[in-house]
Amino acid sequence: MPLKIYHGATSTQRFKSGLDFSEITKMKPEKKLRVILPKRSGRSGGKITVRHQAGRHKRFLRFIDFKRDKHNVAGSVAAIEYDPNRTVNIALINYTDGEKRYILSPEGLKIGDEIVSGEKAKLKLGHSLTLRRIPLGTPIHNLELFKGRGGQVVRSAGSQALIIAKDGDYANVKLPSGEIRKVHLECVATIGQLGNIEWKNVKLGKAGRKRHMGIKPTVRGVAMSPRDHPHGGGEGRSGIGMPSPKSRWGKKTLGKRTRKRKKYSDMFILQRRK
Repeated sequence: MPLKIYHGATSTQRFKSGLDFSEITKMKPEKKLRVILPKRSGRSGGKITVRHQAGRHKRFLRFIDFKRDKHNVAGSVAAIEYDPNRTVNIALINYTDGEKRYILSPEGLKIGDEIVSGEKAKLKLGHSLTLRRIPLGTPIHNLELFKGRGGQVVRSAGSQALIIAKDGDYANVKLPSGEIRKVHLECVATIGQLGNIEWKNVKLGKAGRKRHMGIKPTVRGVAMSPRDHPHGGGEGRSGIGMPSPKSRWGKKTLGKRTRKRKKYSDMFILQRRK
């Protein structure tokens, strides 16, 4: 989807860019495949539990078929739609038995294309099949990490993973982060690279667009008072202090590992992300 560049005279329009939505063919989502997304604004019981969240635009949650478990039933692409809850566009699929579902739209998917998942699926764009049947070097997305859970990774705009080797019952998959991970050959993935590749080049241009997305401004700790942040206070401009920079609650933020070891996840990682 190409970028649209604004040439405004004001500071908010001068460096602003956005998507032109030329690929979008349908504006309103299917009524049976949507529900109002409730607003929580980073609060629980009225108290802020997640900072920098509030006041986003009202939106619908679209039900996406991440499992692709409608096996051996052919469907056709009826529309390409915008989804405010994710960076990639979604495709409306009309199946021959009358059911409708949303899937993530890969790059190059067009109206009228056939979509199949399961044993009858071929090695074509948008088809969903097991890693055992996908050749090495094929770009994939919406990848399962454990059989039956549905796609868990490689779901954002422009992302793709590659199968670089197969060993026994596992495939070595290189993820967009650079991490190489073992995934069982019976796990399911979808063929192709996800669309909306230019999304990463969008420049919001003004603070109001972030507020519509539900993102509040972030204040630096050194700009606060000592009662609000460990970095606050001091005469004039001051640094983050010694011996270590800290979060608002006094936890170390540099050098200290905060990722919990996941026994059933780490054992499948062959190479860490760079």
